[in-house]
Amino acid sequence: MSETVYELEQEFLAYVKRKEALNEALNLVYWDIRTGIPKKGATARSLVIEVLAEDIFKLEVSEEMAAFIAALTPHKDELNEVSRKTLEECSRLYERNKKIPAKEFAAYSKLVADAETVWGEARAQNDFSKFASYLTDIVAMKRKFIEYWGYDANKYDTLLDQYEPGMTVEILDNVFNKLRTGITDLRQKMKQGVTPDAAPLKVNLAKEIQKTFSERVLKKMGFDFEAGRLDDTIHPFAIGLNRGDVRITTRYDEANFKMAVFGIIHEGGHAIYEQNFDPKLAGTPLSEGASMGIHESQSLFYEIILGSSFAFWKSNYKDLALLSKPAFDDVSLEDFYRATNISESSLIRIEADILTYPLHIMIRYELEKALMNGELEVADLQEAWADKYESYLGIRPEKDSEGVLQDIHWAGGDFGYFPSYALGLIYASQFFHTMKQEIPNLDQVIASDDYTEIREWLTKNVHQYGKLKKPLEILQDTTGESLNPDYLLDLLKERYAFVYKLES
Repeated sequence: MSETVYELEQEFLAYVKRKEALNEALNLVYWDIRTGIPKKGATARSLVIEVLAEDIFKLEVSEEMAAFIAALTPHKDELNEVSRKTLEECSRLYERNKKIPAKEFAAYSKLVADAETVWGEARAQNDFSKFASYLTDIVAMKRKFIEYWGYDANKYDTLLDQYEPGMTVEILDNVFNKLRTGITDLRQKMKQGVTPDAAPLKVNLAKEIQKTFSERVLKKMGFDFEAGRLDDTIHPFAIGLNRGDVRITTRYDEANFKMAVFGIIHEGGHAIYEQNFDPKLAGTPLSEGASMGIHESQSLFYEIILGSSFAFWKSNYKDLALLSKPAFDDVSLEDFYRATNISESSLIRIEADILTYPLHIMIRYELEKALMNGELEVADLQEAWADKYESYLGIRPEKDSEGVLQDIHWAGGDFGYFPSYALGLIYASQFFHTMKQEIPNLDQVIASDDYTEIREWLTKNVHQYGKLKKPLEILQDTTGESLNPDYLLDLLKERYAFVYKLES
């Protein structure tokens, strides 16, 4: 590498680090606004978001960025892997974002910041009408942005690709159809089984008991409390400021301890992923998840594959029972486990069991797809939502907070995100299948008090790479095959055969 190219590379990396520093500041503001900002401060904070988002956007599409890309691209083979991949990621963002006028992007950023605040108020009041105009504006801007970005077969593909590079409606329709058929068939078979008794879970557990137990599990999982924290919020989320500061949140319900316990395990999986990025990626856009699907695979691995398994509760049930005395004194491990895995139609996505969860995602996917293609308008969304739930799960929401207002994603403009949850479950099942082959005593590890071997396997195969690898590249390199929903269906059949005592 010539001295001139080296100097240009260093200038480019310094420029990128400045942009990433602003991103960190913006994420800190988002964390604050979602975890208890005083109501009267929300409007001013939205203006801060608008300014920071506009500055970041300008850096991504500036003439200086264009000059770096033009000058370094002919020499990209001379750059080290991190610099080369950083250049490729900045080029991708530049090509996408330069098509959006900076003022429009800033206005959009302010809109979604305001919308999140209004969404919280509307949700608390069970009144979609208070939020509908904001969502209408967000959908209109998203449709406009799609026209700027361009699309091929389906407008929704453009949004999918932003969260899951290479994913398309055609692929998802095929995968979801297979999953839906398999899930529907299994649910029918379970009607002939023995439904577990739900009574063991009908207990009230104080918030402090739930928090203490969950923090112990987080430590076993490998969550570094010196590089993260746990806070309260309306809608649980994880947000990474840098690999040394990854924050998770939860919502406690003393009448439903499962929500917080499993929610914390879920968000902890996200955080452990980001805490274990290779340090050499710091200050670059590569210090992020490979995709939202891969990110969700890590949270769902811990929540569903590990945390919802019988082996996991062999170790952890004793601890929970002791903390909760005398709530579970007369409840056996098997009865407790079977109760935690009862499958039934429900309205709330984050409270859904593993079997029905993908159906919740399919509903949102189909509604988003229709909204972005102009086949559905926000004014008709409540009824369309209710109709989908009746068709897929046989139930209809009676209030907006358990229907169209239950998720924060649309208030944040995150159209195209929801499919990542189902993809993450498929990825996680594939990773687990391979992990079992490479860690022969895996059930014993899960049943122990030390999950280090699991975290190290995930870090070796997934975590460390950040965005150095594409999602399907990680999947192929780790499992030796492409996207395959069969492993998820196999896992579901095995788990529910035990829980519902199905005959083989």
